[in-house]
Amino acid sequence: MYPDYPFLPNFLEINGGRLHYIDEGVGPVIVMVHGNPTWSYYFRHLISSLSNNYRIIAIDHMGCGLSDKPSDYSYCLAQHIENLDCLLRHLRIDRYSLVVHDWGGAIGIGCAVNHIHRIEKIVVMNTAAFRSTRIPLRIQLCRLPLLGEIIVRLFNGFAWPARFMAVKKKMDPAVAKAYLAPYNSWKNRVAIFNFVKDIPLNSHHKSYATLVDIEKRLSLLRDAAIPLLIVWGGGDFCFNDDFYEEWKKRFPEAESHYFEDGGHYILEDKLNEIEPILKTFFPV
Repeated sequence: MYPDYPFLPNFLEINGGRLHYIDEGVGPVIVMVHGNPTWSYYFRHLISSLSNNYRIIAIDHMGCGLSDKPSDYSYCLAQHIENLDCLLRHLRIDRYSLVVHDWGGAIGIGCAVNHIHRIEKIVVMNTAAFRSTRIPLRIQLCRLPLLGEIIVRLFNGFAWPARFMAVKKKMDPAVAKAYLAPYNSWKNRVAIFNFVKDIPLNSHHKSYATLVDIEKRLSLLRDAAIPLLIVWGGGDFCFNDDFYEEWKKRFPEAESHYFEDGGHYILEDKLNEIEPILKTFFPV
């Protein structure tokens, strides 16, 4: 059903639903944290290649992928961070590296800054863990009262166009189908819409203080000399070069790789170039 995704499902009962996650391989732990509107499927190729020498944990946030999609749920940044932390506690993981993309940046690094001593390495891909007032018009439309919910949940106007808007080379139809499969109804698009609503643009937003706290503590990661790798698609309409430059400014010692012709779903566009980079960053 999901091409190149042969992994056994795992579930954890947590905070009112079943959280799905992938747990593959043996060795040092790498935790992969997806964004919106993707799911652990986004990391499928990295899971396969790195699990030969590492233990790979890839979460599906509540409401995403193969996790439950409760309608009455606190789909906010703090809750997603708590869910990830709970999963890692459940698995008794006390040392790990992170690979984060899109919303996974704020969620994964939000978890990391609470436990600096547990973090070994971090890879950031077209993401942010700091404030920005920039938001593309097409995403603004999806946040509008009533209309935004109709666009995202009734017409699938966020996940469906990502098939071609988030990539620079055409996505294989079977892969596009797999990305969309978990989000096939109004009910199952609840988290997608709530992720869009949860973008904190001002101090009145419920997740603003959480994001500010993460941003303030990013320096702890730098001060701890945790190796950070930046892998960036330059053709991203959402996380554009401003975000890339902000990461480099905050982490001047970071190794960075910029792909001018890569889109937001950088792993779909540039997998062949990125895999060797990550295998060097995570050596055998």
